Amino acid sequence: MRAKATFILVMLIFGSIGLFVKNIDLSSSEIALFRGAIGSVFLIGASFFVKQKFNLKTTKRNIVMLILSGTALGFNWIFLFEAYQYTTISNATLSYYFAPVFVMVLAPFLLKETWTWKKGLSIVIALIGLFLVVQPDTGASSIAFNHPVGISYGLLAAAFYAGVILINKFIKGLSDFETTVMQLSIASIVLLPYVGITENMNYAGLGMQSLVLIVILGIIHTGVAYLMYFSAMKKLKGQTIGVFSYIDPISAVIMAAIILQESMSVLQIIGGICILGSTLLSEVMGKKDEDKVVA
Repeated sequence: MRAKATFILVMLIFGSIGLFVKNIDLSSSEIALFRGAIGSVFLIGASFFVKQKFNLKTTKRNIVMLILSGTALGFNWIFLFEAYQYTTISNATLSYYFAPVFVMVLAPFLLKETWTWKKGLSIVIALIGLFLVVQPDTGASSIAFNHPVGISYGLLAAAFYAGVILINKFIKGLSDFETTVMQLSIASIVLLPYVGITENMNYAGLGMQSLVLIVILGIIHTGVAYLMYFSAMKKLKGQTIGVFSYIDPISAVIMAAIILQESMSVLQIIGGICILGSTLLSEVMGKKDEDKVVA
């Protein structure tokens, strides 16, 4: 029960990321850089307290995949944070949750997984959901946002996150903790020259609010949240983790509605249900199929 409560809390923390990012007066690439840097330093420090060792030999064997996945993670954040700037948190979150759909499409080609009619049905439902979510907004929010651009950024973020998921399948012999620390560190290393080229990196005028929020994003939303996530994962079944993961997008939509007064049309709500429902359906059905094979 305690593990479930911990996992739910982690999902609520992840669900609140958009609220913080929207109020940080930095570019998306700078936010991604600082999140990765602060998060990786925190987790490296925490590794001494939780007695987590790093296997350098195994890390070297996986270095190419770690560089690819770390780079994909960094740009995934950039595009997600851009999505928050151009559209509502609800739209950004729902388009970002298209990542499992990309994985379903690519897995048969990259991982040699078999196609099933259930996966095909899930993809069709998700596409219908996306079509409903991108319907033009006729409300007041349409003036403040550029929804098509924001949703496009959300889908780009989803594509990069799908890349992280698929690349992780090829990483062997490393714990989730080791993999995450390496990915965060590599994301920071890769993003540093990118930010140096694209931004002026002058933070003398950065307000206290932005400074506090970026520290919270790095420590709480990344360092602490990942530590709690790994701790809870060890005590929960895979299907429980899969189902509980949907607390993240649902809470993000609810918090945005309550705190930012963001609204969604009935069609967009139905679209969101279709997107989240399709990935949940695929996950639950996939687990059932695995159980049948094991039996």
